[in-house]
Amino acid sequence: MFSKPIALMSTVGLLIVGACTPLNSYQGFQVVDQSPTDVKPGQDTRATVQAKLGSPTEVATFDKNEWFYISQVSSRTGFYPSKVDKRNVTAISFTKEGDKVASVRNYTLKNGRVIAYNDHETPTRGREMSAIEQILGSISAAGALPPNQVNPNSRGPGSP
Repeated sequence: MFSKPIALMSTVGLLIVGACTPLNSYQGFQVVDQSPTDVKPGQDTRATVQAKLGSPTEVATFDKNEWFYISQVSSRTGFYPSKVDKRNVTAISFTKEGDKVASVRNYTLKNGRVIAYNDHETPTRGREMSAIEQILGSISAAGALPPNQVNPNSRGPGSP
């Protein structure tokens, strides 16, 4: 039927094509029945928003009246790093005096900003110890050394 080299080449070809197929990854909030755009300011409350959309992805740290529903789609092809294709963030604000929705804001990938990441380390005082110094330091701290090597002029706990 097929010769072995042809079967081998076709198998290798299929593996190469399969490795180049992008893999999509869906993360975060997924719209099922209701869309975040269906939330109406002034009409909906916390309870109705939670009934429509479910629990929020995040609640603001310093303002519990701000809920976020976040979703993201990213793809990865072969050995290349993953790339974010789509991101949606819906921010829902509630009034402070009641539980009514004050505003609904939608943000996409276009609204995002690239933050400059500084990979420098914070300098610390002191010096780096070798592994031997660390081991010997932990032995002496544990009381493994004889007591005559302790400074006789030092006053320990309970000394007059």
